[in-house]
Amino acid sequence: MIPDPAAFLRQLFDRAVEVADPMRSLARFLPERPKGRLLVIGAGKASARMAEAVEAEWGPCEGLVITRYGYARPCRGIEIVEAAHPVPDQAGVDATRRMLALPQGLKEDDTVLALISGGASALLCAPADGMTLAEKQAVNAALLASGAPISAMNTVRKHLSRVKGGQLAAAAFPARMLALMISDVPGDDPAFIGSGPTVGDATTPDDARALLSRWSIPVPPSAQAALAQSGVVAPADPRLSRTENVIYAAPAQSLAAAADLAAPHCEIRTLGDRLEGEAREVARDQAAMAVEIAASLTPDDRPVLLLSGGELTVTRQGDGVGGPNAEFCLALALALSGHPQIHALACDTDGVDGAAEVAGAVIGPDTLRTPGAAEALARNDAHSFFARAGAQVVTGPTLTNVNDFRAILILPPG
Repeated sequence: MIPDPAAFLRQLFDRAVEVADPMRSLARFLPERPKGRLLVIGAGKASARMAEAVEAEWGPCEGLVITRYGYARPCRGIEIVEAAHPVPDQAGVDATRRMLALPQGLKEDDTVLALISGGASALLCAPADGMTLAEKQAVNAALLASGAPISAMNTVRKHLSRVKGGQLAAAAFPARMLALMISDVPGDDPAFIGSGPTVGDATTPDDARALLSRWSIPVPPSAQAALAQSGVVAPADPRLSRTENVIYAAPAQSLAAAADLAAPHCEIRTLGDRLEGEAREVARDQAAMAVEIAASLTPDDRPVLLLSGGELTVTRQGDGVGGPNAEFCLALALALSGHPQIHALACDTDGVDGAAEVAGAVIGPDTLRTPGAAEALARNDAHSFFARAGAQVVTGPTLTNVNDFRAILILPPG
């Protein structure tokens, strides 16, 4: 018996976030504090919390980490700089320039610890030679609105940057580098986490051009020129020979933790931690699945919980305020048409869905009593709709980022 489905779903989401908190999960992946000079660098929405966890284990450290505005944490030695996300700003450019200079002069006996999490693509901003910040911002905004998957966006970003695609690791050579990462990408490929600043990349400028064409992403002439002189580092480059990349937290762990919490109350069906696609289309598919399951349940059956992760996208066509998780919930509610047995939640584990300070939303049989759902979906205005419905999930900075969390609860009849 689940007397409050919305509260139950929120508990599952909170558990998924909790297990990915760097203060709970990072320390066991740290070796003993290295001898010689130690430098800590990094970027991402979880990077300041990661730096805090490092200093809790190793004590004060030298270094610089870039995180999103509002995500700073108190550190005793590591400098925390805040910058803009998801579209970069001058603060990110200035901090990235300083970070690239920090490893200069390091020797083979020195160590660099890199802390990388989702968000680093925007926060580590070093436009390719010939590109201005304004041009980089325009390309980034176009990528975000295109509906392209994160792998495609990050491939383009790498070839228009002086820090992504292994270039940060190359700057630290010949020092040893250990890169600890929190994955926010489907499939947990380290080359796509934060656009892989510490990971070699086998894609080419032609690959980036093909993706720009496929997703109809306009770029200025300076970007086309920058592609011709891309500095992306190949995987076999000797400058990467002393770099170790470790993913220590990933979406699968958070889904498993939520499943463990729900298991005493539900039958768990996990749909995978790497779902991609248009948010409203995935919502319609999962709605059909949930309706079919609901029709098969008897009053004596246990509730069924559908869990999934990954990163959905929105092809922006309207002028509203939304994000993939809220749009998923809105499209799901419309497809369910007030089905009496089905409740759902979809949230981003970093607490930010799209560019809004809202993690996502929760829906139930009464959601469509708030008028304007179809109109809101047409305008990509899901956040505004759920604000009116009083169904937003607002967490504030979660200080971690293991991608989207979706849970659909199907109750037996009666």
